[in-house]
Amino acid sequence: MSFNNRLIDQTADARANLLAAPIIQGCLRGEVSLPSYLAFLTEAYHHVRHTVPLLRACKAALPARHAWLHAPLDEYVEEEQGHDEWILDDIRACGGNADLVRHGAPGHAAEVMVAYAYDMIARRNPLGFFGMVHVLEGTSVSLALIAADQIQKPLQLPDRAFSYLRSHGTLDQDHTAHFAMLMDRIDDASDQADIVHAACAFYRLYGDVFRSLPLPQIDAGGAR
Repeated sequence: MSFNNRLIDQTADARANLLAAPIIQGCLRGEVSLPSYLAFLTEAYHHVRHTVPLLRACKAALPARHAWLHAPLDEYVEEEQGHDEWILDDIRACGGNADLVRHGAPGHAAEVMVAYAYDMIARRNPLGFFGMVHVLEGTSVSLALIAADQIQKPLQLPDRAFSYLRSHGTLDQDHTAHFAMLMDRIDDASDQADIVHAACAFYRLYGDVFRSLPLPQIDAGGAR
């Protein structure tokens, strides 16, 4: 079995635990609200704005034997530039206060997830950052486009309120194929173990972000 397939297999339970988060399951049932969506976008902004700095930190920390990853990481940086601004645009399109979000602080769960990513790169193994990539892109591919449709229809929000979800749902489909090729070139057992370990941790940490979001209030007429 290739390493990428083993990564998927060995993190399946952690992934299932993330997907079991009440707000995710509720969204898939059509139980949505504007405050919940704005809260999601707020926390997304506070971790997505670290994507490019984390990619650069990962590249800088790589040992010489992994210099072949420099070009792919540069490509990731180029593709991820400005995605935090997309989220702020989505917040504005929903009637939210983007400036307040930009200058505000993340919730505890998002802050811890980002801190763990920096710590993994600096202290344990920079390749562990690919565990975060696996979690965020894999979750995006499986949920983003469905979630956007489920949220937009009942809340009657404009298309411009979903640039982050819809663009990532599409872009990350291409990214996951490229990611699989990169992972299958990593043949050191210790590096592989660190990536699996990090992915399991990030599934839990990202799940905590979803569990920290306010649930829609459900009444006899549905979610509001």
